[in-house]
Amino acid sequence: METAVKDIQELKIHGRTTACREPLTLFWTASGFECNVSGSELWVEVEVTYACYEPWFSYTINGDWIGRQMLPKGRYWIPLFRGMNPEKIKNVRFYKDLQAMSDDGESYIHIHALRHDGAFYPVVEKLLKIEFIGDSITSGEGTFGAKEEEDWIPMFFSALRTYEHLTSTALDAEYRVYSQSGWGVYNTWDNNRKGALPRFYRQICGLMPGETNEKLGGTQLHDFSQWQPQFVVVNLGTNDASAFEQPEWVDETTGERHKMRKNPDGSYCEEDVQAFQGAMKEFLYTLRECNPTAQIIWCYGMLGLPFEKPIKDGLAAYCKESGDSKVTYLELPNTDETNVGSRWHPGALNHQQAAGVLTEYIKGLM
Repeated sequence: METAVKDIQELKIHGRTTACREPLTLFWTASGFECNVSGSELWVEVEVTYACYEPWFSYTINGDWIGRQMLPKGRYWIPLFRGMNPEKIKNVRFYKDLQAMSDDGESYIHIHALRHDGAFYPVVEKLLKIEFIGDSITSGEGTFGAKEEEDWIPMFFSALRTYEHLTSTALDAEYRVYSQSGWGVYNTWDNNRKGALPRFYRQICGLMPGETNEKLGGTQLHDFSQWQPQFVVVNLGTNDASAFEQPEWVDETTGERHKMRKNPDGSYCEEDVQAFQGAMKEFLYTLRECNPTAQIIWCYGMLGLPFEKPIKDGLAAYCKESGDSKVTYLELPNTDETNVGSRWHPGALNHQQAAGVLTEYIKGLM
């Protein structure tokens, strides 16, 4: 029997998306669906588009990671399980492994229907909700692939080897991811001011370019009232720090230029640090407005701590000005030769270590 997504009332949708279920469009890392279903087999009908970066997906059954694969273009059926005990109810979760791609406005997974020989049952709502905001670390870049791999390709991204997935599993929490490789609070790793993640926070997925994203609803305002987290974990600043080490960015179309500068003695230019802190403060006000009761945790450190002082000073300035007492800082374990992954990013082991620290910290706040 084939059942359209829109007709499965018991289906749990994960991640920011629109209200459209004909089909369900997946934008972000770890977005997808979850269901409790009986029967001996289950298939999912996907429609996949991309111009350059093909999406990947992973899926779990009863919490165990069963499969992961690349998705070619087209509309087709994928088996998730077959030959299982038809009487038992299985928990199945489908995850988008690849982040929203700001460099590919056609990279999407659409879910049309499920084919099954059983019945669907309600998914129990989790009491704890966490939103994770970050860059390539939070997008899971480098969690797959040998250490010597340096290709920037979807194969080396993962939604399930990340600190946010591991933390949420340990805390039995529902979570969402809002992340983009190379982006920061104020600019990208290479000084592009257009790559500031806070600019798009109020939209469903505004950083995806082009008419397709607009038609799919990615530029629509996100309704924060429908999903309120108890914790918002921000892991940003790594790319802002990197920009100080990179050449000036030049827009080939407009001629616009931008560079985060260092002083002759190697210290950060105070004017540029203040610009970063201003963007940071503005983002914190936005986060508080959109998530009025959440505890905000600003994390940093998985790729070194060169920008720790500007971040901590920025947090302190915001808290003093706003009177907001529910904002804290947390240092996460650094990557070294023993836990590095591909593309010189934190590997799976470093994500496990970070998840351990973050889990205990959140337990303490709870």
